[in-house]
Amino acid sequence: MPGASLRPLAASFEALTLTHTSKLSHTRPRIIPTSKCTSPTRTQWPSHTRLFSSTTRNPDWLRPNKPERSKSMVGRPRLQRGGSTRGTTVVWGDYGLRMKDHDRRISAKQLQLGYDTITRKLRGMNFKIYTRVSANIGVYTKGNEVRMGKGKGKFDYWCARVPVSRVVFELSGPVHEKLVKEAFRQAGNKLPGQWEFVRKGDQPVVGLTVLDPEKGVTFDRLMRPRREVESLDKDGDEQGMVIQAETDRPPQSVSTTTDV
Repeated sequence: MPGASLRPLAASFEALTLTHTSKLSHTRPRIIPTSKCTSPTRTQWPSHTRLFSSTTRNPDWLRPNKPERSKSMVGRPRLQRGGSTRGTTVVWGDYGLRMKDHDRRISAKQLQLGYDTITRKLRGMNFKIYTRVSANIGVYTKGNEVRMGKGKGKFDYWCARVPVSRVVFELSGPVHEKLVKEAFRQAGNKLPGQWEFVRKGDQPVVGLTVLDPEKGVTFDRLMRPRREVESLDKDGDEQGMVIQAETDRPPQSVSTTTDV
């Protein structure tokens, strides 16, 4: 009978058992009972696992993470009305490189060239460079002798709008001040415009005016009007001014000359 011939085969299958081998230990996950599960600490995570972070892993200051939705205009750096001291002092490092002549656009290649100049000059030393600007503005150009119209043009390169008196690079570390000053001087020669060397603790700048409380140059004083504004009486002075304007100057619509 066919059933009798399958009995030895079924008995041999019943004798088989599953064993754990070392070859499969690195591929099969290890199951831990729920009673022994504990919250993993930072040291228990694998080396390839990245914990949650709200920032990008490798931010690039020479190009934005996403392309522009609309093509940027040429424009000028945005400044607060009346002046602002934002970005004119050293914050994170000990020394800084600050623009001092005029606001302009600086391309990503020029910024990278200045960064490489500093690292090349201070090669082998323990230091850290902080970048205070980012090239997030697209520049679009057209070819020569192209007729007007037909759109703005194709993308050319990324740039940064740097206002006047803005700190671009900062440096910290146990490096002599003369070496840092020479490195920043060489980097300033590679960048367009005029640059100056600043230290941490220097006074902020509003436009081209350096604030100095000892000499009486403060931000509040710069915001005041240079001339005293005299208060006018609405009932007397303004009516007199209107009457004087009417009597001294004839109306423009009436001709004062007659043709002969």
